[in-house]
Amino acid sequence: QVQLVESGGGLVQAGGSLRLSCVVSGRTFSSYAMGWFRQAPGKEREFVSSINWSGGSTYYADSVKGRFTISRDNDKNTVYLKTNSLKPEDTAVYYCAAALYGTIQSTPRGYAYWGQGTQVTVSS
Repeated sequence: QVQLVESGGGLVQAGGSLRLSCVVSGRTFSSYAMGWFRQAPGKEREFVSSINWSGGSTYYADSVKGRFTISRDNDKNTVYLKTNSLKPEDTAVYYCAAALYGTIQSTPRGYAYWGQGTQVTVSS
């Protein structure tokens, strides 16, 4: 059974930082791309970032480019999202997802497994 467990969310002031983590079990982690999505109240789930199987290629939504950094440690079966210069509009539940393939995916249909989410709240 594939499981994704996120951690690292919390309450932070605008301009602050958080590092989100997602540990994957039950699957050959290093063979697949990983992604982060987020969903704010009343809004659709939106793509944040993706990283390919090796970590050599990354992709970001325009709204987070230059502020967020995705990375992965294939020895630890873990993907990270470092969030810097946080804004109130970054407030959302952040979801980790494991892709169907090794290449970057920017839409939910490209992902087979999802975590339960971790709340990020940015106060102004």
